[in-house]
Amino acid sequence: MLQLAINREASDDGAEFGVWTGYQVPDNRGLWHPLVARLYDYWLAVKPPDRLPGREHIVPEDIAPLWSRLCLLDVVRRPLRYRYRFCGSELARSLGGEVTGRWLDEVRPQLIADPEPRQRLRFMALTGRPTWRRGPPNWVRDKDHRTVESCLLPLASDGTTVDKMIGIVVAFDRNGREI
Repeated sequence: MLQLAINREASDDGAEFGVWTGYQVPDNRGLWHPLVARLYDYWLAVKPPDRLPGREHIVPEDIAPLWSRLCLLDVVRRPLRYRYRFCGSELARSLGGEVTGRWLDEVRPQLIADPEPRQRLRFMALTGRPTWRRGPPNWVRDKDHRTVESCLLPLASDGTTVDKMIGIVVAFDRNGREI
């Protein structure tokens, strides 16, 4: 079952982002996987008041236990595209190999056809708001992955314009066990 927290009001800029329009990160993180909650809490802790954190606020050593499940995406505008700057070993394995330096839409061509993940990334790039999702994978990764939990967090070197996204993904098998 897909879990999102939706606020049905229009987005800040009036844009339409499909299911992500009006999205809010759930206040209750008690059901989140601990690694996912840890990254989100870390992002909140390093976030300057009334601004987005930039890559310079992220200290890799502070989140070392999360590395294998992390990715860092560059946000490239005109046209809006995303490139893997870093992809942890566990995530790379589930994607079928090393993807660092490659374009997300080339690694996962399904992104072009499926509006939900595309709208999620666009929502974040344009609004600077984080997202969390738990549900079936948006594209086939590993046949054993039945559910994924992910949190994507915007980063902005100027505090406003999203130029990177850091994310974490935890996969679960059909019995709900972490893979």
